[in-house]
Amino acid sequence: MLWRRLLFVFMVMVSFYSGVSFASGSKTSEGEAAKGPIVIASKIDTEGALLGQMIIAMLKENGFKVVDKTEFGPTDVIRKAIINGEIDIYPEYTGNGGFFFESDDPTIWKDPEKGYEMVKKLDYEKNKIIWLTPAPANNTWALAIRKDLADREGIKTLEDFARYVNNGGYVKVAASEEFVTRPDALPAFEEAYGFKLSRNQLIILSGGNTAQTEQAAAAGTDGVNVAMAYGTDGALAALGLWVMEDTRGVQPVYEPTPIVREEIYNKYQEIEDILGDVFQSLDLVTLQALNAKIAVEGQNPKDVAEDYLRQEGFIR
Repeated sequence: MLWRRLLFVFMVMVSFYSGVSFASGSKTSEGEAAKGPIVIASKIDTEGALLGQMIIAMLKENGFKVVDKTEFGPTDVIRKAIINGEIDIYPEYTGNGGFFFESDDPTIWKDPEKGYEMVKKLDYEKNKIIWLTPAPANNTWALAIRKDLADREGIKTLEDFARYVNNGGYVKVAASEEFVTRPDALPAFEEAYGFKLSRNQLIILSGGNTAQTEQAAAAGTDGVNVAMAYGTDGALAALGLWVMEDTRGVQPVYEPTPIVREEIYNKYQEIEDILGDVFQSLDLVTLQALNAKIAVEGQNPKDVAEDYLRQEGFIR
């Protein structure tokens, strides 16, 4: 009879530990479900990759599972993806509110605070997308010219550039399809300053990576001497390029801001605090320096992002 008692005790113990294991597994599963996965994307450019990797590192540091879809696509592609729920969060720019939404007062996008509040309101009402804390840096569209040409021809501003173009000066601009076709980008410069570039004066790239456009201008690739650029690009001075001043204030203010679908935000509102201090730390000089490490020194965006976050005490 002893063997029966031993068998009974053994079965009770097996049942007990199986129950513990099952319960423990259930808690782990529930915990994981409560912390993602979050699908993080970015546009195809140096700064987009940098900011996307910062978001990934911060969420992982705080216990989230993430899916890396950085360098996902240009603005129109990534916007459709977040609206359709294919991605959950990515860094956008406040000035694009003037492109996404109609407004009775287009000058509102040139005021950083008013532009942020407006796009935050409109994007939530139409798409249920939440705009989090913006960075205090203006990554606006710009045109950068070879400095040797600028010095030789006395070109410092876009007014000077328009005069040079209209007098028959040689120009070949490397730019993205988005920059060339969006009404608020190159066409807005052309209208405001009174010049017009022909198709054979443009080399159009599918992506928006200014590292490519700026390197083409610096090297004179295929005769390129002017590049589409962004205000926070770090490679400009190192590559011998001059950003022509927008004296007529054509461009809106483009402050980088993480945006997230409402469904995800409501589930994980801690994301706002997790990313807020990081983005507030990214002023113009800081972003230029970080972007330069990628565009000039050839460092990996993931490494640059994590090194900065670790140095500033945001991650271990």
